[in-house]
Amino acid sequence: VQLQASGGGLVQAGGSLRLSCAASGRTFSNYALGWFRQAPGKEREFVVVISSFGGSTIYADSVKGRFTISRDNAKKMVYLQMSSLKPEDTAVYYCAASESSIPRGSHVYDYWGQGTQVTVSS
Repeated sequence: VQLQASGGGLVQAGGSLRLSCAASGRTFSNYALGWFRQAPGKEREFVVVISSFGGSTIYADSVKGRFTISRDNAKKMVYLQMSSLKPEDTAVYYCAASESSIPRGSHVYDYWGQGTQVTVSS
């Protein structure tokens, strides 16, 4: 499956952004979809994952209550609504697909999008 993330940009602290990830190729509903992020000089970190049919989600503590993941299997899309953004949310955000249930480890993901930059100014 091929993934392409979009929707990043520059936003002030407290603002909102919605990231999108478009998929093509194999059966989209076979995959759990996750979002990861990587800030400059830091390792890639898990943000959130949604199960193949959207029934289960897991959020990192750092984004819980501020970010919401959703997916539309008919459109082969996954979304990340980000609200109450903080400067520490600044990173390149990646969407990824995994055949595992709702994985949090990046090593379990088989397919990755190219990333989209999110910058939150203070």
